[in-house]
Amino acid sequence: MSTAPFDRDRHRPVAHLRPPHNWINDPNGLVHHDGHYHVCYQYNPHGTDHANMHWGHFRSPDLVSWEPLPIALTPTPGGEDADGCFSGNAVSDGDRIVAFYSAHRQERPQHQLITTAISRDGGLTFRPRGDLLIPEPPDGTTMYRDPYVWQDGNTWRMLVGAALADGRAAALLYDSPDLQTWTYRGPFSARAPQPVGDAGLLTGEGWECPQYLPAASGRGALILSGWYERDGPQGVLALIGEDRGDVFEAGPPQLLDHGPDFYAPALLRAPGGRWLLWGWSWEARNKEWSEAEGWAGTLTLPREIELTEDGRMHQRPAAELLALRGERTVHAAGLAAGSAPVDLGEVSRSFDLTARLEATGKTGLRLVTAPDDSEYLDILLDADAGQLVVIRDHASLDPRARGGTYTMPCPSGRPVDLRVVVDRSIAEIFLSTGQVLTVRFYPVGEGPWHLQAHTAPGAQLNYSIDAWQLLPLEIKEYGTDTLNGKGRAA
Repeated sequence: MSTAPFDRDRHRPVAHLRPPHNWINDPNGLVHHDGHYHVCYQYNPHGTDHANMHWGHFRSPDLVSWEPLPIALTPTPGGEDADGCFSGNAVSDGDRIVAFYSAHRQERPQHQLITTAISRDGGLTFRPRGDLLIPEPPDGTTMYRDPYVWQDGNTWRMLVGAALADGRAAALLYDSPDLQTWTYRGPFSARAPQPVGDAGLLTGEGWECPQYLPAASGRGALILSGWYERDGPQGVLALIGEDRGDVFEAGPPQLLDHGPDFYAPALLRAPGGRWLLWGWSWEARNKEWSEAEGWAGTLTLPREIELTEDGRMHQRPAAELLALRGERTVHAAGLAAGSAPVDLGEVSRSFDLTARLEATGKTGLRLVTAPDDSEYLDILLDADAGQLVVIRDHASLDPRARGGTYTMPCPSGRPVDLRVVVDRSIAEIFLSTGQVLTVRFYPVGEGPWHLQAHTAPGAQLNYSIDAWQLLPLEIKEYGTDTLNGKGRAA
């Protein structure tokens, strides 16, 4: 069993799920079946660009040890999915895993019609349906793709992402008694583009990868990835509201992740009523750099997600990930004030940190990744503005990496509890309020990494910080069929 397959690449995450090489994007086909979590993902087995879309596939009994399975879905030459098996989800139905996905043909690039594939051997092989399950989109759609199916009592329901000719984004609703015959019910939710938060993002002219998280008494959360035909993916929003049968009545949109590098999340209904979520974190560096390293994209950590009683989405790392904590490398508490930084200790290139910070003024933590302190990622608190601020303008000495400043609301007037999981080139920052910010960064400095506490003039920071080495996922060795697309049933 391999526990560190990526040691030769300083930026490839070790505790985030992805194959050893090539391009990945959206998580797909998330399902718990026969004692295993199954995670598929959009995968190009032939290169580092978005092309030749297959479904790669892992399964795990515990979210920590993972087995790569043969590629689940492969385009059929001349078939309905000849130009790509695009995004969708899967359900467990008795002894079957039924995958629903978007069949891509270049002659209808924005209308990726719905088809299925079935596994009866625990996900080792999938037999494609061949023809289309839903052969035509409803009238008045200018974009149509990404099915999401879930069971609601004795009925199966499906959402499909869409853009409408009248300028609204939509999640279209179908239902079925048997996963075979589907009846179109109309837009479950639809709205014209509107602002989300104060970051300048809009809800989009189309919605990709719709997901539905049901809660008690008809309440629920609709998770949507905002998209524009000209500009592509934008960000991820959640609509909180009431399921009125064929229509979802929701309030104003909320950002699901406040960072720049998070898109197309997917839900998994886990045992015990728990919901898990993975997202896609794209690269924040130029294409040539990714090509040279032979890979692009990663899945986020699995997150436990729930809808709170007061109508907020609450996310935290899955509890199982505590098993990846190794040696504790930082245990520090004290008061920082004045212009001189306070050194808190050395951390590894993958680490899991918890902190309680009580600040006045502008203060925060700095992850220093170069011996001369010239390369660093800032995670700051602006107590007066009630914001957590992440600045990556100096996070790589290589100009091919993107910079930028990103903010997330945080409590003011009381201590701030946060958890930061850094894995080589990705940081996921969780507040105890349930908000999260995902950011990619690419340190190139030599030597050990270390943490500092910083304060602006007149500010002070009471801190209590612990950090542990983040151990690699346990990933079984890859077989040839796992990587080259030979997993399809005859």
